[in-house]
Amino acid sequence: MADVEAFLKASEEQDIVEAIRIAELNTSGEIRVHIEKTSKDDADARALDVFYTLKMDNTKLQNAVLIYVAIDDKTFVIYGDKGINNVVSDEFWESTKNAIQTQFKSGNFKQGLIDGIIKSGEQLKQYFPYTDLYKNELTNEISKG
Repeated sequence: MADVEAFLKASEEQDIVEAIRIAELNTSGEIRVHIEKTSKDDADARALDVFYTLKMDNTKLQNAVLIYVAIDDKTFVIYGDKGINNVVSDEFWESTKNAIQTQFKSGNFKQGLIDGIIKSGEQLKQYFPYTDLYKNELTNEISKG
């Protein structure tokens, strides 16, 4: 698939943005999705680069999660900031990855992203609950490279 714009329909993108909004209602954690054609080399390194480029490391509680997708490489990476990694178990990331991967294998990319977002939000709520002091620090829009 050569075109990042063709990966998801506009209505599917809006469903994903809405899933982020809903997931963040109960947590101070931040969730973003980034989609691009290829990571060119190492997807983990590219996800980390995107994380910093999007300034996701600037959240007050270091509690941002990036779901990075490289379409042509048929790969994705879930990257969580150190505030999250200090409190969640390795099983958290594995179960979130499995939720996404199950849908991706069937070609259900929108649902895979939504499942990953919902799973992330549920976990973030446990460790980073919403408070009245919280303000949305990052946009919920999907970024593309």
